Amino acid sequence: MGIYIGLDIGGTKFMVHSVSEEGRELKRVKEATPYGQEDGINLLFEMIREVAEGSKILGIGAAIGGPLDRASGVVSPLHQKTWRDVPLKAIMEQEFSVPFFVDVDTNVAAIAEYVLGGYTQKYFLYITLSTGMGGGFLINGKIYEGVSHPEIAHQCIDFSCKFPERAMCECGGGRCLESFVSGNGIKRIYQKNAELLSVDEWEEVGYNLGMGLRNIVTILSPSVIVFGGGISVGGGEKLLNKAEQMMKSGLKLVTPPKLILSKFGYDTAIFGASYIAKMGSKLYQREEN
Repeated sequence: MGIYIGLDIGGTKFMVHSVSEEGRELKRVKEATPYGQEDGINLLFEMIREVAEGSKILGIGAAIGGPLDRASGVVSPLHQKTWRDVPLKAIMEQEFSVPFFVDVDTNVAAIAEYVLGGYTQKYFLYITLSTGMGGGFLINGKIYEGVSHPEIAHQCIDFSCKFPERAMCECGGGRCLESFVSGNGIKRIYQKNAELLSVDEWEEVGYNLGMGLRNIVTILSPSVIVFGGGISVGGGEKLLNKAEQMMKSGLKLVTPPKLILSKFGYDTAIFGASYIAKMGSKLYQREEN
């Protein structure tokens, strides 16, 4: 019997686990993200071998921040400054001699939430609010890619902010939704971590999230939006209630979707990573050329 390996490669932490062929978790390890690219790659090698425990690896899947090219497996995660144009697929396949699949972390998390959460809706959107922000849109359980991965966090919004001069998006654009509601954005604006926000500050974050949701829902019209990531979990219902209020106040022609907190909390991306290790390119809406 063999195993599959899932990698959650984040801006602040790496998580790696092994699962059985049936998807049962066998072993998990977690480490802080090294600053350097070479150190990071070497740490991933060590973590993969640790969770494999000598078993035959059948495939490896990875969730990582964008932008990236899924087909080539070249990644440049925005929140890892030293990782630019890294041929991650080639590196991993050379090291372990098994198929390697990688996608934007929000796509990977969307797959896990939909499949493992038992959702059946035709139009399903997963949004993660963590170090950054992103989303994965599924149609009939398959990821909609577009020409390139749609970046819902990098839309301009009509924001409310006491300190607008502190808002800055790492993509280089202005007035991006991510710069007001992500973990990094919150630290810049309020100069503290999200868990220390006051009620009024959470209200402001919820307002800005709602403005972004209004745009997203108007264009994509999903049946349900599921929220994961540390900011979503920390903000909880107080965040979603305010966001829902603001979203609905601006929707006049489109049916509002249900807003739901993730069933898997912080684990969505890693379970999605091991799932794509097994399923590979079968999970995508766009036909391969």
